[in-house]
Amino acid sequence: MTSDLALVMGIIIAGLSVPSLLSAFSDRRAPRAPALMLLIATSLIVYAATTSPVGYEFSELPEVFARTFRALMP
Repeated sequence: MTSDLALVMGIIIAGLSVPSLLSAFSDRRAPRAPALMLLIATSLIVYAATTSPVGYEFSELPEVFARTFRALMP
């Protein structure tokens, strides 16, 4: 798994966990699944940041997304 792919997957998983987290808090339920999703997302983002040879800047994120999706499309 490349660091770009790990970063993109981590950001997408983190974004998808937010509505579930808010729903669990508003219904006064324990946010078990959203917490697990955030743990996985954080792990993927940390893995990407530590294995990337040059690191990432916030302004690079659109290019990282585009580069990753271009690599996945046939």
